[in-house]
Amino acid sequence: MARVNQVQIDEAIANFQYEGILVEERPYGNGHINDTFLLTFEIAEMGRIKVILQRMNKEVFTNPVELMENVIGVTSYLRKKIIENGGDPDRETLNVIPAVDGKPYFIDYKGEYWRSYKFVTDASSFDQVEKPEDFYQSAYAFGNFQRLLADYPADSLHETIKGFHDTKARFETFKRAVEADVCGRAKYVQDEIQFVLDHEDVANVFGELLAKGEIPLRVTHNDTKLNNVMIDNLTGKGICVIDLDTVMPGLAMHDFGDSIRFGASTAAEDEQDLSKVSCDMDLFDTYVKGYLEGCGGKLTNKEVELLPMGAKVMTFECGMRFLTDYLEGDHYFKIHRENHNLDRCRTQFTLVKDMEKKWDTMSEIVKKYQK
Repeated sequence: MARVNQVQIDEAIANFQYEGILVEERPYGNGHINDTFLLTFEIAEMGRIKVILQRMNKEVFTNPVELMENVIGVTSYLRKKIIENGGDPDRETLNVIPAVDGKPYFIDYKGEYWRSYKFVTDASSFDQVEKPEDFYQSAYAFGNFQRLLADYPADSLHETIKGFHDTKARFETFKRAVEADVCGRAKYVQDEIQFVLDHEDVANVFGELLAKGEIPLRVTHNDTKLNNVMIDNLTGKGICVIDLDTVMPGLAMHDFGDSIRFGASTAAEDEQDLSKVSCDMDLFDTYVKGYLEGCGGKLTNKEVELLPMGAKVMTFECGMRFLTDYLEGDHYFKIHRENHNLDRCRTQFTLVKDMEKKWDTMSEIVKKYQK
């Protein structure tokens, strides 16, 4: 994506329904996908307000109009539910600021799409789990997100990235990458290739259950990392789920599983010393407790039983994607050293093996909190 220039930023600022005088504009956050700016406006005697302005990445999200239809649909619904529950809709969900023409986005002179949100005040997001309570709060927030949207018609949402968690399709893509072997790398990773082939049942499990009607389609977030929850600075409570770009139809186990894959691992995603990599059962316990409390009984018994499988499927899928990218020449995930994607793949497969060893423990933990 080409760098954004000041003319584009100024044009976008002029075309949203902002009030007051702009007193500060600066880049914000460390997201890798969109360009984000924090704007501060002075409103006469009422003091200052902050808003977020973002340029959406058209290379990743090829249909920004459909994406914003999803965001508007979900946030409007959440706002209504939060008000019904006596909450604060200005802090507990994202609030879209319309463009001057009333649309939820603006297209600049270069054809780039922009959007704007009210800034969630007096709250912070964290990139790493600094203490178990943060992990619990993120779990509760994502569970609560699932609870509030339990009756939202998931099939009315657009798929913002096609086949995002179609693990079966990703398995087929992997097999084609092995066969094509465009970089001549397959001979170096025979053990990893065999690991994927031996786990074909993991790739197929959710697709088969969905096809049989044994698990429901849900509104899912699909990027359930800790840094996508705003935590109140005063109370320490998770109050608002942000970054709704990948909100689409999916499975509750995917959202749960991705959190565990990322948040309960004892090592970085690209750790080269695999002896440091394991799934922390205390953090797993913390997340299960928070997630199920947040869900408030809205998941079916089958979905709850499948939460450990969600962790395994998402970790396996991620490792398989890293390995596929390694075989294809590292064109999707950014790498910062030779064999970076291979290192990432190996951490994920090590986590899968560790989960398999701890399967009974994981299942017992889930049973403990099952209502």
